[in-house]
Amino acid sequence: MKILFDFLPIALFFGMFKFAESNKDWAAATATEWLGFMVSGGVVGASEAPVLLATVVVIVATFAQILWLKARGRKVDAMLWVSLGLVTVLGGATIYFHSENFIKWKPTVLYWVMGGALLVGQLVFRKNGIKSLMGAQMALPDPVWRIVNLSWVGFFTVMGFLNLWVAFNFSTSTWVNFKLFGGLGLMMVFVLAQALYLNKHIKPGTTP
Repeated sequence: MKILFDFLPIALFFGMFKFAESNKDWAAATATEWLGFMVSGGVVGASEAPVLLATVVVIVATFAQILWLKARGRKVDAMLWVSLGLVTVLGGATIYFHSENFIKWKPTVLYWVMGGALLVGQLVFRKNGIKSLMGAQMALPDPVWRIVNLSWVGFFTVMGFLNLWVAFNFSTSTWVNFKLFGGLGLMMVFVLAQALYLNKHIKPGTTP
């Protein structure tokens, strides 16, 4: 459920982009009306309107996630704050400069921030981030926790490079498809593979 919650802004980004891409005249008029005061030149063309409108949606959706968590007294993960900062800064640049290149970097930067945090935590502070999240749910030997933590570092690193490869070698529409279906699909496959690995190493008497 948390993975689905985290991917909600991406799903909304996808939905708005596809709708605007199919209705470019509407998208250009709407983007010019809503964003004309923010963009360089004051007019949004039909070609860039879909990604600009989708960018606005993902910024609003990320804000809404944080407000929803706060309203229910739940803790907002540090990575969600980082995501909000990135999508606001890079999304704002995307809107102002009429360039999707900025928002295309956002997933990569977020992946690398998460992977870097896990790596620095383990190597510098001797703190295993994945164990901190999952340690109360299962008991594993410390060497296994280290492998699990580093596997997430590797996954986030690869995903960051993969996002850039798709973003700058294929069309924006293909990249948007990859953001939702490719990103979520690869994440689910990785989580499943890791779950199978963890089940083999759980200490007797504990519950995965």
